[in-house]
Amino acid sequence: MKSALQVREEDNVATLLEDAASETVEIVGLQRHAQVAVRGAIALGHKVALSGIAAGAPIVKYGVEIGEATQAIEVGDWVHLH
Repeated sequence: MKSALQVREEDNVATLLEDAASETVEIVGLQRHAQVAVRGAIALGHKVALSGIAAGAPIVKYGVEIGEATQAIEVGDWVHLH
């Protein structure tokens, strides 16, 4: 199974450790085991949503707000600058 890295518990995105396309990936980096179904194709190093994120809500990575959603994002979606 492919994997994605979640650094902090409060992160709502994880970084893919390899390319993934419409498949389930394991979320690693924390004490718990979790999985998320990737919707579409996401490249190595890009972010996948771990939870639904409403338009205007913060994007959190490394426990820090790195941006704001410009539109609603579903669990498993590619999170990017669009």
